[in-house]
Amino acid sequence: MNIVVFGANGPTGRQVTAQALAEGHTVTAVTRRPEQFPAGDARLRVAGADVFDPAAVSRAVAGQDAVVSTLGVPYGRKPVTVYSAGVTAISRAMTEHGVRRLVCVSSAVLFRVAAPGETFFFRKVVEPAIARTVGRTVYEDMRRMEETVRDGDHRWTVVRPAGLFDADAVSAYQVATSRLPGRFTSRADLGAVLLREAVDDRHVRAFVDVRTTQGVPGILDVIRKEAFGGRG
Repeated sequence: MNIVVFGANGPTGRQVTAQALAEGHTVTAVTRRPEQFPAGDARLRVAGADVFDPAAVSRAVAGQDAVVSTLGVPYGRKPVTVYSAGVTAISRAMTEHGVRRLVCVSSAVLFRVAAPGETFFFRKVVEPAIARTVGRTVYEDMRRMEETVRDGDHRWTVVRPAGLFDADAVSAYQVATSRLPGRFTSRADLGAVLLREAVDDRHVRAFVDVRTTQGVPGILDVIRKEAFGGRG
């Protein structure tokens, strides 16, 4: 299968790329910094492109069977448009080239309901503080991205992970179309779900939660690293 991964040089994008190559798929890894992407696999093509460049996006999408978007930016005060602008360019390119399958990443925060069994403090203080202050511009643009995807006519799936952290391997993760209990998702598990959705069409036109249940870190460790160190 031919799969194009946007945001491929981010930690989640690298997970999707590596797992797809390990399964024998052909991958086009799209990144603004192709010189920084590890090459060496005959089935890997690294494409230098910016999602704000429609012509470059079109070239990357041509000839693909599925598109995976792992685009992401750090939290900050400035307005964010990379999610919505990126998926708009990707969707137009998919229509142009007749590509139907689209899988992209947003956040479990966009379920707008608390995780089952969550503590009062996390539900009423911690998560709202992140969503409405430090992460506000990111989540606003994620919401715009989701609206664009939902209103399109492609075979789409939006995966909404919780707080992201790094792990060495894919675990026995949980997947559902409603918010799951737990606070964290490993990037290895997220990459696995993105790949499975792209390849197997498991949850077409649905919003999907994924949750890691083994070896999860402490909340302060994740907030300290992820809230100010970037997403994706």
